[in-house]
Amino acid sequence: MSEQRFWIGTVSKEHVLLGKAGGFAQVCHGKQLPLKRMSKGDILIYYSPSYRYGDKSPYQCFTALGVILENSVYQVEMTPDFAPYRRNVRYLQTADASIKPLISQLHFIQNKDKWGYAFRFGILSISCADFMTIAHSMQLESHQINELLI
Repeated sequence: MSEQRFWIGTVSKEHVLLGKAGGFAQVCHGKQLPLKRMSKGDILIYYSPSYRYGDKSPYQCFTALGVILENSVYQVEMTPDFAPYRRNVRYLQTADASIKPLISQLHFIQNKDKWGYAFRFGILSISCADFMTIAHSMQLESHQINELLI
């Protein structure tokens, strides 16, 4: 198995809820390549800038945390014009956590004044230290976090 990695996907809260209910991850408007970068055992955290896709009202919370279950990426036809790629994920019970109090602590945010810039591509790899900071803010206990680490 390859080294465990930690990811943040930027997705509206409403879409995160759909993924959690279905046990899947979908990022970057259903693109395959970002999901193929992930491996079984990797951790995916969702950051939701808004509650609804296209809504300008800020939500700005980490909204889900899960473990990638297998190495396969699959495609699902949602409509004749939209067939996004997905991965199966086991989501943990977490609480939404505002990013605001964490900005100064997160290493992947280089420019603390323009912190939203870090999320512009829809998916990013983060360090284990940043994962732990976010996981604690989402009310995961230390023993739960340790069980996730391979």
